[in-house]
Amino acid sequence: MKVLFSFYPKTDQQTNLIEQFPQVEFTFQKPLDEEALKSADILVTYGDDLHAGHIETATQLKWIMVASAGLEKMPLKEIASRNIMVTNARGIHKIPMAESVLAHILSIKKSLPVMAKNQRNGEWSPKVNSSELFGSTALILGTGAIGSEIGRILQAFGVRTIGCNRSGKPAVSMDEMISFAELKKTLPTIDIMISILPSTAETKNLLTYEHFQCMKPSAIFMNFGRGDVVKEEELLRALTEERIAFAVLDVFEKEPLRAGHPFWTMNNVVVSPHASSHSSQYIVRVLEIFSRNLSEWMNEGNHFENIIDMERGY
Repeated sequence: MKVLFSFYPKTDQQTNLIEQFPQVEFTFQKPLDEEALKSADILVTYGDDLHAGHIETATQLKWIMVASAGLEKMPLKEIASRNIMVTNARGIHKIPMAESVLAHILSIKKSLPVMAKNQRNGEWSPKVNSSELFGSTALILGTGAIGSEIGRILQAFGVRTIGCNRSGKPAVSMDEMISFAELKKTLPTIDIMISILPSTAETKNLLTYEHFQCMKPSAIFMNFGRGDVVKEEELLRALTEERIAFAVLDVFEKEPLRAGHPFWTMNNVVVSPHASSHSSQYIVRVLEIFSRNLSEWMNEGNHFENIIDMERGY
């Protein structure tokens, strides 16, 4: 049994895997070792280093563990044609991302960017227009592990939570649920819209300028899922026309955000470099999921965590 990693866990993490699974031959190599891939049974990767040609030559490959949640950069069609099992790290992002979302919301509500600017300018100005989070209504697009954790924390701050997914079926930590089709009629009632949606055929360009027109001028839009949920030119128009008050963007249509993009210098935009899920516990949690699945694999079981539906892409 050969397992190839296309990134380097910490030395002690590599040692733990080797000791836990002595019957497995582990190779840790960055960038992806294309020669080792040809004979690997299992690949552990972030996904963005894998292309269709690799799938053609990796004749022994049976399982790909993706050390992230997003799969949009992977050759899914070719993987599916080979019936290669794909699992991901879904669920490990919920704590750091929920904390990041809350940090940005409180920063805006309590005028921390304005205070920081005033401090740099040596300006004493108590009039910073702070507001309260308590009593707000938040719409959370995407009600999986991350969205539900955000909902749980916001509810603790006295926020009413409305979840939104494809079907409108109930989800954890949501006071109300709606479907994608009900977005426009709900948007006038909310104060914060938070997207945690993956990139799929159904979610691409789901939000349009017309959606922002429906929102309160005081509303905040936050995108922590994937950048293609909205065309940046339409979001830029809404912000320039002050259809909404603020945007916090951790993801973009093209990354990194190009130099000179208006978002960099807009007073009502926070640019986060796709960093909301970063945590010292990230790889620890990835390897916990992988180890449990590898144990199941070695025991010829079929109860694997986070198996991807290749038709849906998540």
